[in-house]
Amino acid sequence: MHSLKLTQIGNSVGVILPKEVLARLKLEKGDTVFLTESPDGVRLTRHDPEFESQMNAARDIMKQRRAVLHELAK
Repeated sequence: MHSLKLTQIGNSVGVILPKEVLARLKLEKGDTVFLTESPDGVRLTRHDPEFESQMNAARDIMKQRRAVLHELAK
């Protein structure tokens, strides 16, 4: 567990992530992270949850319409 301190960044407030956390999440300066609510608090992740749900919907459609997609690929 890491304790993070809020700091003033211009007119905003930000959090500085330790190097170990950046390495574990495979993040670099300029990357985008997503903060989502979870039952036990909040979750910080590299993955866009909205994009993930869209991809799951696309996979379902591809399974249902496999023959049509195969014909279109010809």
